Amino acid sequence: MAADRTPMLEMKGISKRFPGVLANDNVSFDVYPGEVHTLLGENGAGKSTLMKILFGLYHADEGEITFNGKPLDVSSPSAAIEAGIGMIHQHFMLVPTLTVVENVALGLHAGLRPNLDEVAKRVVELEEEYGLQVDPEARVWQLSVGERQRVEILKALYRDANLLVLDEPTAVLTPQEVEDFFSTLRKLADDGRGLIFISHKLHEVMALSDRITVLRDGRVTGDTTPAETSREQLAEMMVGRPVKLAPDKPPADQGDVRLEISGLAVDGDRGQIAVNEVDVEVRGGEVLGIAGVSGNGQRELAEAIAGLRPSTAGSVKLDGLEIQDLSPSRRRATGLAYVPEERMRDGAIGAFTVSENLMLINHDEPENARLGWLKLGPLRHRAAQLVDRFAIKTPSIDTTTRTLSGGNIQKLIMARELSCEPSVLIAAQPTRGVDIGAAEYIHERLVAQRTEGTAIVVISEDLDEVLALADRVAVMFEGRIVGVIDREDCTVEELGLMMAGGMMAEA
Repeated sequence: MAADRTPMLEMKGISKRFPGVLANDNVSFDVYPGEVHTLLGENGAGKSTLMKILFGLYHADEGEITFNGKPLDVSSPSAAIEAGIGMIHQHFMLVPTLTVVENVALGLHAGLRPNLDEVAKRVVELEEEYGLQVDPEARVWQLSVGERQRVEILKALYRDANLLVLDEPTAVLTPQEVEDFFSTLRKLADDGRGLIFISHKLHEVMALSDRITVLRDGRVTGDTTPAETSREQLAEMMVGRPVKLAPDKPPADQGDVRLEISGLAVDGDRGQIAVNEVDVEVRGGEVLGIAGVSGNGQRELAEAIAGLRPSTAGSVKLDGLEIQDLSPSRRRATGLAYVPEERMRDGAIGAFTVSENLMLINHDEPENARLGWLKLGPLRHRAAQLVDRFAIKTPSIDTTTRTLSGGNIQKLIMARELSCEPSVLIAAQPTRGVDIGAAEYIHERLVAQRTEGTAIVVISEDLDEVLALADRVAVMFEGRIVGVIDREDCTVEELGLMMAGGMMAEA
């Protein structure tokens, strides 16, 4: 950290209210020049609200902000940018059909056409200064995910941002790209810039941060440094209780092959080949983790197994039975359960109640219906049992599902799928966007299901999650399984190279 002990940014006593919610409650937060200050907290803790106030998207109800020693009152993102604040969003704010230089130049001078040669010259200077190698004339759609992120940083630096807010910036990067990215961030800090780092990956927080501020329920619950704390202590500050960061996983007691995929090929939404000749087997009592950078065919593979997307070639067998020609409901009847990555699009109906969502897949069974009429008594009784058994926090089983937190909606979906005692479970991004406490619970349920003999496929872009749950790890790159490795033999470096297409491993 730089020796300058005068804060670049001071946010004092910030409070922000929404109807029925106190999103920020007297929050104080500061950043020094040359410092990486991490803002840590669960979903709904108040991180996003605080940063939106800083970036001019919201206005604080109480409190004051000073930037470089002067009062700051920004009314819009453009005013924040003008003041020297840049934000690197998790979902890139780039136009794919434009070049790198054109994206950097966008919005620079309203109504005037910028001199692209001058922009390109400055972009090259910034690339050389901070090691942000990317072809200035390449179109964004041609770039890798890591290169696109560099363009976002170049945009901010071109506008002379002295304070950078980085919102979950590593979510779509391979381990090697994360390492390179952190080197860039350190160079930016060493140059005197202030960085606000927002992440849920505690090992990254510990590796990069100079200071860490933890929020819970809109309040600051901790202000510490990596030298003074641990991942476990940070998790406890976030949740308010001790948290297991990895589930207790007994040795696998594997049985027969329950899921067998051979030569599977699947087209993507635009007609491209999304899954290309995938061969993989999963045994009962085993978790196969599928790792890979987003967009390498993971979603299409899961949907094809579940029967939600047609395949163009290959075979999918469940307990020896070919299910390729079966409907999703028939596949469920053979023992397949599916937790989709888009829970509110594919996993639950927001306008339905908790009990209605819990009965979606078995309402027509004889014990639940007769002559087309639902037996509401038994169905509601079963729903209440599942709410209790899976620790779903809801005012009642008649509560509208969309009002629940993301973690509790995910628990609801898990409860519905696991209650059918599946022989095969496909869990896609099972803890994406859920709180650390809910993630802990979901991991424990998956391990328990493994113990019961279910063959489980966990598809996740979170490498920590894959390594915590898997007995074997398969890596997808450009629609192919490029390797399958026993968990005990895995290294993050090797998996990262495979995720980037840099090496192959024997399945």
